[in-house]
Amino acid sequence: MQRLRANPGKKALRCIDNCFYVRLPVRTHVVKNDDNLTDVLIKYAKPHLRTNDIVFISEKMVAITQGRAFFIDDIKPSFMAKFLSKYVYKSPHGIGLGSPWTMELALREAGYLKIFFAALAAAVTKPFGIKGVFYKICGRGIAAIDGPCSYTLPPYNKYAVLAPAKPNEVAKELSKVLDTAVIIVDANDLGVDIVGKSTDKISDDFIKSAIKDNPLGQSAQQTPIGIIRKVNIVKKVTIPAKSSKLIKVKIDA
Repeated sequence: MQRLRANPGKKALRCIDNCFYVRLPVRTHVVKNDDNLTDVLIKYAKPHLRTNDIVFISEKMVAITQGRAFFIDDIKPSFMAKFLSKYVYKSPHGIGLGSPWTMELALREAGYLKIFFAALAAAVTKPFGIKGVFYKICGRGIAAIDGPCSYTLPPYNKYAVLAPAKPNEVAKELSKVLDTAVIIVDANDLGVDIVGKSTDKISDDFIKSAIKDNPLGQSAQQTPIGIIRKVNIVKKVTIPAKSSKLIKVKIDA
């Protein structure tokens, strides 16, 4: 069984409301559309689970296993997709709808009329400093469409990916199999969105606080699964003669 440790540049431990939690990323093979999501979770996550653990998983992995990832060479953008994508803000943290391929998927998913109306509303309200109108009209499913980026793990650096279908239902089914809470998340360096949950007993604010530094990583880490575990911090204090106080901290996980 693999040893779980924080990804490079990330810290395992996080303090929330005076309680300590470790975030343990779980490495997998490169998950593809012919993989069964439940089998992936059973193989890689279940052997590590303890009572009261929370499993959080990348929405992209869920979408991929649902067949909602598309090789960009297989997407033929329409004139409308090419036109509208030119006016989308290109964030360094993700291309969003700023490519003809992702915009084409948005048009297919939401419909031409809705996308056109949202784009028109955004154009009218933007001069007044009102932001986010486009995505408020189209919905979170459109906002979550992910496009090809250089830092994305191959082969998905050349794929466009839709949001997962029925994420709450997926989370609940996985929870039954794993016998623990399951949260589907969209996490990046800009923030965290809760896409699906197996239970409402765990607040969105807690999950966002627990993983707001994106402990799963964004590229070659191959860690689309994570475990949140509450831990006890045991402090052992030794004061040697003629010496300054020495404090050792042990994490009982």
